[in-house]
Amino acid sequence: MVRSVGAFLALFTAVFTLMVGVGLLGTFLSLRTVIDGFATQITGLIMACYFLGMSLGHLVGPRLVLRVGHIRAYTAFAATGAVAALSHGLVSNPFTWAVLRFASGIAMFGLYMVIESWLNECAEPEFRGRVFSIYMTLSYFGMACGQLLLNMGDVHNGQLFIVSGILFALCLIPVSVTRSVSPTLPSVLRFNLLELIRQAPIGMTGCFTAGMINSAFYAMGPVFCSRIELTVSQTSWFMMATILGGLLLQWPMGAISDRYDRPFVLSILGAALACMSIVIQATHTLSFVLLLPLMALYGGLNFAIYPVSVARAHDLFGTDEIVSVSSALIFCYGLGACIGPVAASSVMAAIDRPDGLFSFITAVAALFAGLVYFLRTKEKVTIVTAEDQASFMPMKNTSP
Repeated sequence: MVRSVGAFLALFTAVFTLMVGVGLLGTFLSLRTVIDGFATQITGLIMACYFLGMSLGHLVGPRLVLRVGHIRAYTAFAATGAVAALSHGLVSNPFTWAVLRFASGIAMFGLYMVIESWLNECAEPEFRGRVFSIYMTLSYFGMACGQLLLNMGDVHNGQLFIVSGILFALCLIPVSVTRSVSPTLPSVLRFNLLELIRQAPIGMTGCFTAGMINSAFYAMGPVFCSRIELTVSQTSWFMMATILGGLLLQWPMGAISDRYDRPFVLSILGAALACMSIVIQATHTLSFVLLLPLMALYGGLNFAIYPVSVARAHDLFGTDEIVSVSSALIFCYGLGACIGPVAASSVMAAIDRPDGLFSFITAVAALFAGLVYFLRTKEKVTIVTAEDQASFMPMKNTSP
């Protein structure tokens, strides 16, 4: 029991430290692309490489863990993340930064995989939901705190790259010194994506849509702030309000999705997110004080689409299919995440306005809401009563 508590403390400490570094690096790098004069579409491509690396991480992560074990693999991934973060400060070059973001994505997939499999094995089944809720809360809170670290240094030099590299290195310590037994790596099952899309079109489409919207916001949100001439401090609060809104509103959104028909809830979420994006476009120049609560509401709606879509998909499958269905949902999310920054930056460049980001999000969310409503009303999906639905589980959107 003592060792289990020690393992949880080590992993939770590592998660929080890691996510502070991730939150800082992502926002700071996006800001630096603007400061260094990169074109908006180039920024989108650079930031998309991170999500491409996460999507392809499954080709590297499990193999490395099987060869050297969880702790050594975790060490290698964290060291890679630290080296990539520090290397950003050595040269300001779009191609180099794209390669470094790709390497960071692979490293982050490996770190998430090790941490989550470890938590899964340490937690007893009856406590697993609460353990992962703590994990999700610490992840969101860590990313939010990372935004405030933008105020620690001058964004025009590489000091904050060093800070993020230090945080990646620090997350090594709790896991490296733990005495907990390493978990076994679950086998990865193959899945037929087209067949799963046919059986659960709303869940798969929801994960793809969440990937597009979330990655577009994380990648281009700081660019939006810079283009509308927010200060660095204001940008940090802008990002922090959105992330904390996503955390605080997941529980009520989950309770609603457990009580009512999930396709209907998803269509309402998509429509509400489209409306909120329109409101932000119309009011972002009026008052920064007004913008913060609007972004918190936006975050709550935005970050709820992925977990509700996952729950919807699992409503339709048995427990023996959970692993393959989860793999397909992750793949759909990753595919959307690779497209989001490129598409959003292209819209911003095409209309030559910073709020093109929210124009993109409005269009994607509205199309998603319409598609879900169409599928539901035309009875092309299975309607599951609220009593028979799977339980909602709050979760981080960026975790594999």
